[in-house]
Amino acid sequence: MKMSVEKRATVVATIVATILTFVKFFIGVASGSVAVLASAIDSLLDTLISIFNFFAIKKSEEKATDEFQYGKGKIQAIAAVIEGTVITISGLYIIYEAIQKALHGSETELLTSAILVMVISIVVTFALVRYLLSVSKATNNLVIKSDALHYQTDLWSNGVILLSLGIVYLTGWEIVDALFGFGIGIYIIYSAYEIIKEGVLILLDRALDKEIVEKIKKIIESHKEVNGYHWLKTRTDGKVNFVEFHLVLQPNLYLIEAHRISDEIEEQIMKLDTTKPWVITPHYDPFDDSEINECFASGQVVCKKL
Repeated sequence: MKMSVEKRATVVATIVATILTFVKFFIGVASGSVAVLASAIDSLLDTLISIFNFFAIKKSEEKATDEFQYGKGKIQAIAAVIEGTVITISGLYIIYEAIQKALHGSETELLTSAILVMVISIVVTFALVRYLLSVSKATNNLVIKSDALHYQTDLWSNGVILLSLGIVYLTGWEIVDALFGFGIGIYIIYSAYEIIKEGVLILLDRALDKEIVEKIKKIIESHKEVNGYHWLKTRTDGKVNFVEFHLVLQPNLYLIEAHRISDEIEEQIMKLDTTKPWVITPHYDPFDDSEINECFASGQVVCKKL
């Protein structure tokens, strides 16, 4: 069975993160650098997250079933929330290690080896980020997008670590290693916020971007045979876009004509985002019954009929 481009991306990320974990951990322990050790811990988490993402994507690609009739696309959002949480925990751990070194102090050894490892890590991570961003752009996959963002933060943190090691090498100021490690921890936690936020909003069925919603409204309004519309709702599960709306059409219109009109509208809506499939559900009304619909939606027991 052919592996999807998304799953292949997670496999590549897992292999790269695993190699970097072993190299950084060995040098971090041997040198006593809290910054390099923090980077090793972060790479270990990268490995675990990429493995998790592989299975999350695999599940999200499964077809709809009688039990999960809308598919399992939201697994991507769950994965993003978990990934962001793990990143936050790793940031807190790095901050703890930095504080410990600042309070108790320890000498950084094997500085030349540590610097070389971080240079190699930056080059490899940069190549991985470019690859993941290209996959994310082509597939619009939330998990890959989160993974790319995660490795982007690694790229910046690796650069900061390299800078700190350079300063320690030139000046011997060990406190710099602790301070830079602390700053990296704060940055990692900050970067995790957007990942968690996006995942949570998808789980809460946030509407599509305002720009797309406005374009959908214009498409419906501009159709000459539509007398009006209401009850427009949109959402995404990260993999599929969902839209539903009520069309107000001529009362004596044949059903086949009503379907023709909605098909024309749906075709234009789908062109707004060709990277994702769409599930569009129109409803046909002979008159504007938005008032009674709002009444029922509000949970009132008795609603006046129009």
